[in-house]
Amino acid sequence: MKDLTQGSEAKRILHFALPMLFGNVFQQLYNIIDSIIVGNYLGKEALGAVGASFPLIFVLISMVIGLSSGATIIIAQYFGAKNYAKVKLAIDTMNVILFISSIVVSAIGIIFSDEIFKLIKLPAEIIPQATTYFNIFILGSVTMFGFHGTAAILRGLGDSKTPLYFLILSTILNIFLDLLFIVVFGWGIEGVAIATVISQGVSFLMIVLYLNKYHKIIQISFLKINFEWEMFMRSLRIGLPSGFQQTIVSLGLLALFRIVNDFGTDTVAAYSVAGRIDSFAILPAMNFAAAFSTFVGQNLGANKAERVRKGLVATLIMTSIISVSLTLIINIFRTELMRLFSPDTNVIEIGAEYLQIVSLFYILFSVLFVFNAVFRGAGDTLMPMFITLLALWVVRVPLSVFLSQKIGVVGIWWGIPAGWGVGMTFSLVYYFIGKWKTKVIVKY
Repeated sequence: MKDLTQGSEAKRILHFALPMLFGNVFQQLYNIIDSIIVGNYLGKEALGAVGASFPLIFVLISMVIGLSSGATIIIAQYFGAKNYAKVKLAIDTMNVILFISSIVVSAIGIIFSDEIFKLIKLPAEIIPQATTYFNIFILGSVTMFGFHGTAAILRGLGDSKTPLYFLILSTILNIFLDLLFIVVFGWGIEGVAIATVISQGVSFLMIVLYLNKYHKIIQISFLKINFEWEMFMRSLRIGLPSGFQQTIVSLGLLALFRIVNDFGTDTVAAYSVAGRIDSFAILPAMNFAAAFSTFVGQNLGANKAERVRKGLVATLIMTSIISVSLTLIINIFRTELMRLFSPDTNVIEIGAEYLQIVSLFYILFSVLFVFNAVFRGAGDTLMPMFITLLALWVVRVPLSVFLSQKIGVVGIWWGIPAGWGVGMTFSLVYYFIGKWKTKVIVKY
């Protein structure tokens, strides 16, 4: 556990963010290696099937991610106020929410997956593999929610290192099982999904055993769990806007996939690969924002608002430097990066064009996420939801539809930074209005 209310703001945020960043780099590294293995051994149809499954997975789990983030904010603020009894109660309540949600998500996903893929007009040759992959993957949602929920709890307590160790374990195991099931056993797309489910299950089991033995606050046991409706309702009040925001984003990604699907299998495969590279590039901004959100929560809980302002400046400087560096790297090596995933020249060309356009605007995404982290850390999760709704559904999706009809698939790519720019502008305005300061849970 780490108290973020003392010491240099920049150093605290950096030291807290780096383990989270390394952990997610390993996670994305697995996704990239997974795509390289699938693209080179199973072909572009399988590559498109795996890529098409992720927006649907995100739709189903997005509300749960938002609810857990609400509990994490509560945990961070109570921890900053040194109210450890409330911290334990919030943790238990969150675990109950995650367990029930995972059962519901699995059932909905398996029943409706095939119909949803048809609804978004995924190319017919991709649907059977996409459905197979998705149905196996979603069966592991109990352990997936359990692991990511436990990691979120630890981050709320200022511990970003412990999740890193178990995420590395999960990633290495996943890569090994991918190679074993696909290259050696020849299980195809089923092997990709089974490898993921097994690695997530092992990592969750290991982190539970570790925490129950060594951690002072977290003891995970469904036989000795305390659930409080008041804490649940408080988590809903803070978490539901974040949940809706995540759902809005996931549905937006699904809508974009629907637009991309009209351009055929090559474009679907290229978008899937470029999206993986894109996800890797925006990781620093997302992780620094997540770390800063916990920093904000603890310091507002400890009534240290000035540290929040200083932390904001430090986080903006660090994320801007990283974003500009990644823009240069990806623009220079965009074709070589695409070639790692597929030998198909058309797929490479389409994906390289996506990266050339979108990577120029990573700094907009970075600033947007950092300012939204201030609001979330304070407990004001409603405004980031409205900003996301505006940027995605009023700007990004309609503009992508319009431009794709006028200038082809490249119009979809231009809609992405346009949404980021609008979202960033409104976040800046809302920050300086200052209403988010009134949303803090712990009152003085």
